[in-house]
Amino acid sequence: MDEIEPFVESLKECPKTGLHNPFKNKERYLMLSEVNRKLVECMHDKEVFDFFVKSIQRVTPKSYQQTAAELQVTVDFYENFCGDRVRFLAHSVRQPGDHVGQFNTSYRFPFGPVGVITPFNFPIEIPVLQMMGALYMGNKPLVKGDSRVSIVLEQWVRMLHHCGMPKEDLDFIHADGPVMEKILKQADAKMTLFTGSSRVGEHLVKALKGKVRLEDGGYDWKILGPDVPRKQQDIDFVAYTCDQDAYAHTGQKCSAQSVLFMHRNWRKTDLLEKMKAQ
Repeated sequence: MDEIEPFVESLKECPKTGLHNPFKNKERYLMLSEVNRKLVECMHDKEVFDFFVKSIQRVTPKSYQQTAAELQVTVDFYENFCGDRVRFLAHSVRQPGDHVGQFNTSYRFPFGPVGVITPFNFPIEIPVLQMMGALYMGNKPLVKGDSRVSIVLEQWVRMLHHCGMPKEDLDFIHADGPVMEKILKQADAKMTLFTGSSRVGEHLVKALKGKVRLEDGGYDWKILGPDVPRKQQDIDFVAYTCDQDAYAHTGQKCSAQSVLFMHRNWRKTDLLEKMKAQ
């Protein structure tokens, strides 16, 4: 707890108007787009890509295919925000009034100092997409990944610095929950995005007086309709897919298949036996 003061002061230094907004420091929209371009270029280097694949696999029980998919989704996100896309994300809306000279305009403004708290199951995808969204809109995020896997995220932040992101834009911390909570309360963070359990989410809502956005767990189902494939290889593939969707990464994903609804026509096949054998 004695080491939190620099993090508290750093968040307090960020004004409620953010690091940039539609009226100030607008060049930062393009600066962040250029950072995105350089990062995409780095990640197209197979050596760099594989470095992050292996880094994730050292802290989570994921296959190469799963890990590569997580990274590819993240790279695609960055590709989508190259060029003018960060600037376009901050678009405003203007509507005419009902008499001469009247109109109303809405702008996308930052909160200022914010927090991002993410879980262990996606060490890169979840925290990176969330913290970059905060940065694009001019916020200054304090980011805490799960301490069991956050070493991977630290390497990603270092790559962002290499690609030109100012080191003052984002704070990154290795800490447990109570430490992060104390920082957010002392710094009066204007918003916190939390991904994790409902128990911790409910606690944060009370502790941070409602200034929280929650991404909780999922309960996902798969529906197999009446049309059954004629080829055995297609049925085998359905069984394999059901097994992967339910148990890959030991099921520790909000997108994991929780229940399967199956039309009676599938009972004429060996689908269930194939699934049991996976």
